[in-house]
Amino acid sequence: MVAMADMQGLGKILIIVGVVIVLLGVILLWLPKIPFLGKLPGDVLVKREGFTFYFPLATSLLLSLLLSLILYLARRFFQ
Repeated sequence: MVAMADMQGLGKILIIVGVVIVLLGVILLWLPKIPFLGKLPGDVLVKREGFTFYFPLATSLLLSLLLSLILYLARRFFQ
């Protein structure tokens, strides 16, 4: 028999997973509409004849910071 506390923990995990999926969906819908994303100072772009290299360093750091903040707040809220 599963204890009631285990069921509450499972419920919280399912809510978190659902919120994360919704947020990812919203981000994927709005991502192309954000004009500065991918063109921040610090993003590396090297163009040579027949070769292009793009590494979005600043964009990656910004998205990592935002995701870390969201997960931190979610963890504090659901504890």
